[in-house]
Amino acid sequence: MVAAAAGLTRRAQSPPIDYGEQQQVETANANVCLHTLLENEVSESKILRSLELVREMGASSIVQFFPWPYFQPEPGAYRWERADLLISAARRQGLRVIARLGLAPAWARAAAANSTLTYLPETAYDEFANFAAAFAERYKSQVERLIIWNEPNLRVEWGQRPVDPAAYVRLLEASYRSIKGANPTAVVLAGALAPTLEPPGSAAGLNDIAYLRDMYRHGAQPHFDALAIHSYGFREPPEAEPGVERLNFRRAELLREVMLAHGDERKAVYITEAGWNDHPRWTGAVRPSQRAAYSVRAFEYAREHWRWAESLCIWALRYPADLGNYPDYSTLLSADFIKKPIYFALQDYARGWQSSEALWLPPPHTG
Repeated sequence: MVAAAAGLTRRAQSPPIDYGEQQQVETANANVCLHTLLENEVSESKILRSLELVREMGASSIVQFFPWPYFQPEPGAYRWERADLLISAARRQGLRVIARLGLAPAWARAAAANSTLTYLPETAYDEFANFAAAFAERYKSQVERLIIWNEPNLRVEWGQRPVDPAAYVRLLEASYRSIKGANPTAVVLAGALAPTLEPPGSAAGLNDIAYLRDMYRHGAQPHFDALAIHSYGFREPPEAEPGVERLNFRRAELLREVMLAHGDERKAVYITEAGWNDHPRWTGAVRPSQRAAYSVRAFEYAREHWRWAESLCIWALRYPADLGNYPDYSTLLSADFIKKPIYFALQDYARGWQSSEALWLPPPHTG
């Protein structure tokens, strides 16, 4: 956070970046969405280039993380410069922003010894809700979809402690109430559940299907407008049948069945993370050609069969720096903006340039 604050100071002293005229996304498939990771990008020019490439690819929406500690590093005052920059730049490119809210500043977890950024004590739930409401009010009519927390069914995302669906529902309730008070038209997304097969009592987390059932059991239903789901393909093609003991793209259908069983058929689902990895030596990866073909076929499958899915967002556009490990092979661009074959494949699909049955190779054009 110190580095981020220093970056904000440098930007304030630098000449402003010209974001150009208002743009519109040219797309033939409005459900195409990308997960961006711009919260830690220092260079404004790289933020602009990233968002230009989202638009040029034909994606109409992005999911972007807005960490609470960046905007309220101490109680009583908000610093919105970073969020203002990201949101205004995205909107200038014609993109819809889906905001993910999470993490806890040090002052909000002061009573918890050796706690991590993902640890939010229940005593701070109202403080987080106040932040979410302040965000919703400031960006009313600019950002209408807000995700509350991230993958709460994983121990690592729940403060390195046992996951607790009842506690998450209490956080969701407090956030929902505050957000709706600030912006009644905001769409509050619950979950962002991680696909996992962890059984009850596991130290690592809890099966996403069981976790969603527990959310309903603890009274979540009136406190969210839509459900966020992470639905990765792993090594299976997008058409592979789902199963309780299988992790694949269509696992989202099993979570949808839980919603239907509780009468929530009118609530939409947002697939806020999805995709395949093509690392050459990771056991969970596929070949680059498979990744491109599977990703395009996933959009086609969702368009034909998932009328309840509002967006399908691929993880991820780009990291600010290459990590030197398998996560790099989930991106569409390298840190220095080299376009990967998957980028061209999704661009051709999103812009309607050629059939999804084509062999995916970079086309001769470079735009």
